[in-house]
Amino acid sequence: MPSPTHMTRLENRTVLKLSGADRVRFLQGLVTADIAALEPGDATWSACLTPQGRWQADFFVVSDPDDTCLLLDCAAEQAENLKTTLQRFRLRSDVQLELTALPVHVAWGNPPPDSVLENAISFRDPRLEDAGWRLIDAAPDTPITATEQDYNLHRLILGLPDGVQDCEVGRTLAAEANLDLLGGVSWKKGCYMGQEVTARMHYRTLVKRRLMPVAATSPLPAPGTPVLCDGVEVGTLRSSQDHVGLALLKTDAANNQLTCATHPLVVRLPAWLETALKPQTPSDSHSTEKS
Repeated sequence: MPSPTHMTRLENRTVLKLSGADRVRFLQGLVTADIAALEPGDATWSACLTPQGRWQADFFVVSDPDDTCLLLDCAAEQAENLKTTLQRFRLRSDVQLELTALPVHVAWGNPPPDSVLENAISFRDPRLEDAGWRLIDAAPDTPITATEQDYNLHRLILGLPDGVQDCEVGRTLAAEANLDLLGGVSWKKGCYMGQEVTARMHYRTLVKRRLMPVAATSPLPAPGTPVLCDGVEVGTLRSSQDHVGLALLKTDAANNQLTCATHPLVVRLPAWLETALKPQTPSDSHSTEKS
């Protein structure tokens, strides 16, 4: 029996609009994804980093189907700071930044009806196929068939981070948030803020910690609770719901016996993350750097 369509509005998301003739060139030099490669209607996941390569904000960037603007689907609590950060680099560029009140919906399971998709700026979540669809400015009568908690559980099971819950401003590296594994970083574009550190971590395989999906037999404790291996701290719990969550763990801790607040904790690695955690041989690393 096919999976039903689950759909809900994310009240904690909003949309930052960038318009003006220089909008693509402007954003291209600041964020991790290749904005210049977007065709009208295309979307990508991306982030704004500090010059030291640390996370400031992540968001989805969609090129308006009419090719008049870029829309950033971002966390509502970060929207004002994100606008201010970008505004500092505007200088004489022909770019206008506007905080909108456009609603953001998500859908997963079966595809939403065409009537819903056609009445919104819609796109597949570019991180994973199973993540579903995102809709900006959907019609007021868009059917709500799930809750935000349902969606939160869905993304946690898939291992997808929510920046404001799972990352720390000025501390979390792009690779620790798995931006490099989920299409949020372009290795072929030119320079952007934080690019040097991000590239060095990638090509020299220096990533020591990553966000990993975890599960327990009891509800997980508060974010920030230490994760232990034989009594030694190997990471911290981040966002969770019920018995599943994400934890920032040392990359060599994934297959060990872990505990969190004395409860056994199991790491459940999706295929895309399991492959990245396999130790590379020197020849593998050299091949990656050449490519």
